[in-house]
Amino acid sequence: MGSTGEGLVVKCVLLAAVCSVCRSLQGGMLFPTDSPSREVKDVSGLWRFRADLSPERNRGFEEEWFKSPLAETGPVIDMPVPSSYNDITQDSKLRDFIGWVWYEKELWVPARWIQDQGTRIMLRVGSAHYYSVLWVNGVKMTEHAGGHLPFESDISGVLRQSTGSHCRITIAVNNTLSLDTLPPGTIQYMNDRTRYPAGFFVQNTNFDFFNYAGIHRSVLMYTTPKVHIDDITVETSFSDNIGLVSYNVSVLGGSKPAVKVTLSAKDGRCVASANGSRGLIKVTDVNLWWPYLMHENPGYLYSMEVQATAEDGQTDVYTLPVGIRTVKVTSTQFLINNKPFYFHGVNKHEDADIRGKGFDWPLIVKDFNLMKWMGSNSFRTSHYPYAEEVLQMADRHGIVVIDECPGVGIKDIRSFGNASLAHHLIVMEELVRRDKNHPSVVMWSVANEPASEMPPAGLYFKELVSRTRSLDSTRPVTFITNSNYARDLGAPYVDVICINSYFSWYHDPGHTEVIGLQLSTQFDNWYGKYKKPIIQSEYGADAVAGLHSDPPMMFTEEYQKTVLQNYHNVFDQKRKEFVIGELIWNFADFMTAQTIARVVGNKKGIFTRQRQPKAGAFLLRERYWRIANETGVLPIWTRYPCQ
Repeated sequence: MGSTGEGLVVKCVLLAAVCSVCRSLQGGMLFPTDSPSREVKDVSGLWRFRADLSPERNRGFEEEWFKSPLAETGPVIDMPVPSSYNDITQDSKLRDFIGWVWYEKELWVPARWIQDQGTRIMLRVGSAHYYSVLWVNGVKMTEHAGGHLPFESDISGVLRQSTGSHCRITIAVNNTLSLDTLPPGTIQYMNDRTRYPAGFFVQNTNFDFFNYAGIHRSVLMYTTPKVHIDDITVETSFSDNIGLVSYNVSVLGGSKPAVKVTLSAKDGRCVASANGSRGLIKVTDVNLWWPYLMHENPGYLYSMEVQATAEDGQTDVYTLPVGIRTVKVTSTQFLINNKPFYFHGVNKHEDADIRGKGFDWPLIVKDFNLMKWMGSNSFRTSHYPYAEEVLQMADRHGIVVIDECPGVGIKDIRSFGNASLAHHLIVMEELVRRDKNHPSVVMWSVANEPASEMPPAGLYFKELVSRTRSLDSTRPVTFITNSNYARDLGAPYVDVICINSYFSWYHDPGHTEVIGLQLSTQFDNWYGKYKKPIIQSEYGADAVAGLHSDPPMMFTEEYQKTVLQNYHNVFDQKRKEFVIGELIWNFADFMTAQTIARVVGNKKGIFTRQRQPKAGAFLLRERYWRIANETGVLPIWTRYPCQ
């Protein structure tokens, strides 16, 4: 890459990102579902694919690959959607590719969708990493910055302008990270021609997971009537045995729609109803949404059916699962339904062999079964929002979620600037808009391990936390810290202090005898200054499955187990005071970039990447079930080890 081309890998991304933060968000982001008035067509599967291997990664735009079938402009390969593209082939260039890649899918749209002028046809991409441009039949529909949240476009007009019902979808995706993206990164060009070939560059990041790329979640086509339900917001509470559901329905496309809301129990009985686009529903003898292991009937969900009828009589119907519960924070406790809740759970990654970060139902169901087997009642979406289907599973199973945005690796002072903040605010708005109605989501995390001691961090996080609270006043806000308690400029603004620490691993490696003293000091210092409840949001040690040593040595299963036991001794003391949770790092081993500190990925999982347990998994299972049994609310038949 010569001097004239240097920087063009990211040029398109940066210009588009700047434009995107200038645009205000419009509309809701209801998850597409079938109903009497709506149809959903999954257009995932095999797509045509090509990476733009030109030196400046810009040939696809220069030659306008979107205007004709992708195979007519050059060679293509099959690429499964959803998946990361990195591990699908044997080509190391594609595994480590940085720049634009192109996807294409041709399909037939049901003729009735096109013929009915009152039908809106929407195209929704669940997630594409990182910056995306979408065309339909060669016509540009939308762009989106951010690799972990959905975007969509109304494609009705372009389909009705085309001949027949043929549809060609083209999506260009660029995984380049800059100082203004979330997560941030930098491109470094190696210009020493005695050491590097022409055009050599690397993507630098400050996070410890592989920069997987591609279309990671399902691509859906769905319909709504012209007058349609655009957004629904519910807030819940209760008093004695009366459940309270406050709702607000946004209907677009018509001036005077009639809105009816009906709430039904699990058995289908109507328990309450109301008319109007906003109101309050009261539920007698309410079944509350309880976390797993906190109640004998966890994850109870009502069904809220919303009907919006236009002046011409056409009706749109959308059904939203609703869990009735409350969340509160005191200086020493986290309360769900006014009862103390203690987080004993895991941190996770969307990561697995071959598929990378691609959505995969068998993997998700397996992970939930493993979490329930070990007695986990919670997890954190480290370090980005997970697929909506994962949160739906958490809702149904009563697994509590700390919902985290992609603000990981904010280490450079330039990433605290106005452009970064503007983008960060939009990402939080997209996240809250998508996940606000999930009862499993009890807290928003706005960042992970930022350089929160830097002078700009205070105002940055004050604005970020304030904006998040204004979007949703029903949930507390946190960010994950590992900085010195006395120099942390973001901590004063959050509701819960979440701390990552790795004593006897990154600090004093091999010396597990220091964990008790250092961890106790950590907790006392943070609580002494901020008087806020604390979650140990990460702790752990690498363990290579099958590697053993007695006495324990680093990287063996015995060492990981010893580290955990030393942490647990302190947790048991401090959870009587102000510690409200412990989340192990990590649920399963995961892939990282190639470095001398990683042997084919991060091995801190208590399960292998293939979901086989290490010794630490059995230790945590015994501990988590013991903590759950201490609450005294579980019937005998659910208690470990009978599970």
